Amino acid sequence: MKPAPPVTTRRSSGIPALSHATVPTARRRPGVFPGRVTSTRLVDRAEPLVRELQRRASSPGRSPRTAVVLGRLLGAGVVVCFATGLFSHLVQEQPAWLPLSPRPVWLYRATQGVHVAVGLALVPVLLGKLWAVYPRLFAWPPVTGVRSVLERLSVLVLVATALLQLATGVMNTAQWYAFPFSFKPVHLALSWVLLGSVVLHVAVKLPVIAGSWRAPSAQDEDADDEDDEDDEEAVARRTALTAVGAATAATVLLTVGQSLPALAPLALLSPRRPGVGPQGLPVNRTAREAGVLQTAVSADWRLEVVDERRGALVLLTLEELRAMPQTGARLPIACVEGWSQDADWSGVRLRELLALVGAPAGSDVRVSSLQVRGGYRTSLMRGAYAQDPRTLLALALGGEPLHLDHGHPARVIAPGRPGVLQTKWVRRVEVLS
Repeated sequence: MKPAPPVTTRRSSGIPALSHATVPTARRRPGVFPGRVTSTRLVDRAEPLVRELQRRASSPGRSPRTAVVLGRLLGAGVVVCFATGLFSHLVQEQPAWLPLSPRPVWLYRATQGVHVAVGLALVPVLLGKLWAVYPRLFAWPPVTGVRSVLERLSVLVLVATALLQLATGVMNTAQWYAFPFSFKPVHLALSWVLLGSVVLHVAVKLPVIAGSWRAPSAQDEDADDEDDEDDEEAVARRTALTAVGAATAATVLLTVGQSLPALAPLALLSPRRPGVGPQGLPVNRTAREAGVLQTAVSADWRLEVVDERRGALVLLTLEELRAMPQTGARLPIACVEGWSQDADWSGVRLRELLALVGAPAGSDVRVSSLQVRGGYRTSLMRGAYAQDPRTLLALALGGEPLHLDHGHPARVIAPGRPGVLQTKWVRRVEVLS
């Protein structure tokens, strides 16, 4: 057998040829291209940064116990605001099937005062709660399963809804409508969302809440102090809770005087202060703002009392109304913005005006104002309110004719109704049923 001939190579550039066995080959992972930073590398780079942010944001006072304490206060406040707010909505939009009573006369004043006072008090509580849980934003990994996803979503909805609800509520108390939507329906819708998000958040965080509030056993009570929470953490927690409590108390004390006469001198942050305004009563909407400066003082003004189904119509001048039997009543003006004040009114009982057109007892009525724009230029009054002996078509306030800003020539004043339904500058009273 002849030996195999030697393999010869050509030299083209002076560089010796390499065999295939010595040529290095690059291994590529599927979908990865040279020079591109992979998602894994991004995560690896982000993790130490996020952990450093969490470390810097952490403090002894930002403990689960602090968050639970503030969360309980926040949850209780949300429930109170929801209940009182729902009552206010039902009074303003009373369905025919819901029997509401005009007595006690102070009921709406009390519930709406509580609604606004608690809502304002929740502002520092919410800020304190966000401060306490702020480091959790930098938890790593961000999600660890379905439970953590639900927790993050519940927190997102809760925080966003609470901030929007409180912000617009505070703006409404100041009558600063800088938002591009109608306050009343949005505020009502957000209240349901906020209540639901609180319930969801509590359900997700129930293990943490139970762990923070579980009663210690007898053995735990006899344990040394070193087995309890760290002293530094306890002091920091109490300091944080004291700061939130002080801010909450200051907020309430500086605003609640708008509905509590005894604290009126302290109502430095209230948009409306009792006793300040024409005839010693605050005004929300002036005659100029309502556009009735001319029509409200016109000599042609007549009050229309009408029952169209019976074809009955009565026209009354201001002098004729003043010639009718006058009734006095001390009733509060209680506005949805939270301020309220008692005042002495006098005028003609509404039920006596309805009797002029033969309206059956218990009839619902619609009261219309001279103002031509605005959501409250008309108001619906159910029969229980219309027949109450304290419900008046008021002509005087404090023994003097009504000031133009208080509804001259005539306005409605009824017990247990919000101020927006105490129609001013009345021109028409219509029997509905």
